[in-house]
Amino acid sequence: MKLITQLSWLLRALLFLALFAFALMNTQPVSLRFFLGRTWETPMILALLFFFACGAAFGILACLSRLFRQRREIQKLTRKLHASETRVAPPYTEG
Repeated sequence: MKLITQLSWLLRALLFLALFAFALMNTQPVSLRFFLGRTWETPMILALLFFFACGAAFGILACLSRLFRQRREIQKLTRKLHASETRVAPPYTEG
């Protein structure tokens, strides 16, 4: 188990270094043109990071309704289970 943990941290470190090198190579400014003549000039890596974060936020928001629905269903089923456990008669034993 310790080997898997070490390999996991090694892969995380390699991924971080690869992304860091990618960021260092993409520092030239880019101009993003929006509607109504608005422009935004920023380093490319910041633009990429911003739009990646926006995409991740939209993905999480898309999953929230299903998550809340599943939580409500789990709570309803848990209440139903506890209610049925309290109504069960004790087992019959001959004395």
